[in-house]
Formats: sequence, C-alpha cells, structure tokens
Amino acid sequence: MVPPTPLSPARLERFARHIVLPEIGGAGQATLAGKHVALIGLGGIGSPALQYLAAAGIGTLTLVDDDVVDVSNLQRQTIFASRDIGHGKAVSARRWLANFDDAITVEISDQRIAANNVAGMIDGADLVLDGTDNFATRLAVSDACVAAQIPLVSAAVGRFQGQVGAFAGHMPEHSCYRCFVGDAFDAEDCDTCAEDGMLGAMAGWTASFGAMHAIRVLLDGVSAFGDPQWGAVHLMDGLKPAMRSFKIAKDSACKGCGASAT
Repeated sequence: MVPPTPLSPARLERFARHIVLPEIGGAGQATLAGKHVALIGLGGIGSPALQYLAAAGIGTLTLVDDDVVDVSNLQRQTIFASRDIGHGKAVSARRWLANFDDAITVEISDQRIAANNVAGMIDGADLVLDGTDNFATRLAVSDACVAAQIPLVSAAVGRFQGQVGAFAGHMPEHSCYRCFVGDAFDAEDCDTCAEDGMLGAMAGWTASFGAMHAIRVLLDGVSAFGDPQWGAVHLMDGLKPAMRSFKIAKDSACKGCGASAT
C-alpha cells in the first residue's frame, strides 16, 4: 500500500479537530485526503452530506445530479441559496464547494442516471454515497457498485424517517442494496417528498449520519474509527426520536450480487 501523502501545514490546521481524535489521527486524515467519493444525488441527502464530506477533507468528489434548484428545495437542501433557483444542482454544488474549499478536486455530471451510464459516473471512486429518491436509480447504482467492486453507502429519507446502510455486495460474504429491497422496485414508482412531506432537519440528520458512515468505510483498516458495518441498516425515527439497526444477509439468488449475477 502506498503511504498517504503528508498534509501541508495549512491542511493540518484546518483538520486539527479531527487529527487530535485518537480514533482518526493524522494517518486517518491523510487517508481521507487521498480518497475519492462519488455522491449520487444532490438533494435532501446529498446536499448536507456534501458539506460534511468536504469538511472532512475528502480529496476528490464526483457530484452527480441532473435536476435544477427549485425554491421548494431550500427547506432542506442546505448548499443552495435563492440565487441558485433555476440553475443546475451539479453546477451550483460545484460553486458551493469552490467557495468552501478550493483544494478539493471536483468532477460533476448533470446526466440522468441510468443502468447504461452509471458505471462511468462512479469510475475510479473509492466509495459511492447514494442519496437519490427512487428505487430504480438506487438499484442501478447498487448493481454498478457491485460490478465495479466499489463499496456503497445508501441513504434515504422521508417524512420523519431515515435509513442508512453500507453494502459491499462484491464481497462473497456481504449483501448488496438489492438484497435489501429486492427486484420489485426496479421502477420509478415510489412516493416522493412533494406528496408526503419531509422535515428538513430529518434530511440533515440522515445525511450527516450517512457522511459519518462513509468516513467509517474509508478509514477501514487505517484507524480505530474504521468500521464499515457491512449489511447493517440503521433506521432513524425523528418523531420519537430513536434509532434501531438490523442486518441484511446476502441473498444467494440476488441478481445483483448472488451466485447467478453476471
């Protein structure tokens, strides 16, 4: 393994509060600086998740979203402002990132994700964080991650509920996201937050937990904080509030990662 590149004095100062944590330390922070995360979806999950991934010092970010900013997004999509309304989310997110930390390498895509193009969007990533809002896209992303042998952190939110899980379906002993939800959702027919509503802070809680879990995955084998918890799904309830977790077993018949998957 190539050792992480030492951080400059300015970067050491910026991330000092991470470095003094024994569970992360200098080695962990330098590792994050060398990582590439693809963030799929820049909405209620992706927007606040981007803030914490960037603040954590992830060195390279790929930002994917084909949508434009709408005034109704501003209640929970915290990187956008009134001036961004009508502009593409990917371009607006890149502008936010340049203002926040211009040392981060950023790539963007405003293409709509489909099974035939997602592989190119995640190429070279060490981890994918998926915050999209329909099952067809999530399953396409999951299948592409399995094929490319890239870990996936999947996060979803609605009303007062959120869920976050890390999947490594490319590993023989671990499940993928498709093992969790099955094949019945390979269609864009799920409910939307426009119909059901969403507490803005609930999106923030789910997104920040997703970003934290992504950091855990990236630091696996590097620092004490690295604990991917493969296949564990964490459910958050904002009404109680409470959290519970359960484990997803690998489905040998899964067409995404099972024995018959191609």
